[in-house]
Amino acid sequence: MMAHLDFLPETPIMHESKHFALSSELISELLLEMRLRGVQYRRFQTGSEFGVGFSNRPGYAYFHYIAVGTALLRTHDGTLHELKAGSMVFIPQGEDHQLLSDASCSFQHIDTLGSAPLGDAVSGINTCPSSLSTPSTVLFYGCMEFDLGGMQGLGKLMPQAIVVEANEQSYPGLVPIVGAMKFEICSGRAGFAGILARLAEVAAAMIVRGWIENGSENAAGLIAALRDPRLARAILAIHRDTGREWTVAELAAQSHVSRSVFAERFKSIIGIPPLRYAREVRMRLAGHWINHDKISIDTVALRLGYASQAAFSRAFKRITGYPPGAMRQRSAISEKRTSGF
Repeated sequence: MMAHLDFLPETPIMHESKHFALSSELISELLLEMRLRGVQYRRFQTGSEFGVGFSNRPGYAYFHYIAVGTALLRTHDGTLHELKAGSMVFIPQGEDHQLLSDASCSFQHIDTLGSAPLGDAVSGINTCPSSLSTPSTVLFYGCMEFDLGGMQGLGKLMPQAIVVEANEQSYPGLVPIVGAMKFEICSGRAGFAGILARLAEVAAAMIVRGWIENGSENAAGLIAALRDPRLARAILAIHRDTGREWTVAELAAQSHVSRSVFAERFKSIIGIPPLRYAREVRMRLAGHWINHDKISIDTVALRLGYASQAAFSRAFKRITGYPPGAMRQRSAISEKRTSGF
């Protein structure tokens, strides 16, 4: 059961089941905006000694699944995590890290290792010595575009690495996913590479959801707001009606608290005033439509209720620091830089 904060005096006492239902509804709403799209996948087979490194890629996330054997994960800050068969790792900020057979092993960057295509965006790497009949370790790796949409603030709160075991009770839905991934990796049946890629994206999304639902009881920012029924109502309203020009009074009414109490509570937990948050959510949605869905700027302006493209462009620049047209250009440059995947 999620931990919750002390209720404000204006808030009637709610049963925990109602609190959980409200928070779950909000989490589901926010997860609809999350995008995970794999740009590179590798099935990696190796002998008893290995070391492979992964570079820092802002805006991307890394996913690892150990199907057979063991490995050590060394994160950006030098922390070591022991991984065994069935372990999954999600690195939300795309920070540099290594997978090693031993802490003293040297490593090579993943892109310097020879690979053979197995399917669309999926390749195989085999460094297992020919003297061994079977590899000591088999893992599946993915690099994914990671867009949290309206939950973008969560990225800064997430740990360097989320390590999940197959039978961990906090992630019950992963058990059949893990089983399916191991079967596809080890069987090598027709089309297995594409199936693995899709399973990896589903597993990563479930890890993000599980972390939101089961994160630290000392969580701050948006995590704490998701667990506070007073703020959750207002945040849910913002995400359901992004085109509306909300007022603080209207959002406070959604939360059934006074305007002053709501504004103070919101800023103390989220870190920014409620109207700023509403505008940022709106512009993140606009950015997603422009970058990923390739919707024209004037259509985006119309969808969000702006009287003109010029008015939308001014609002967009106030929040992001640059006009929507420049964002599209920045996206095109970024795609060229990552075309080597």
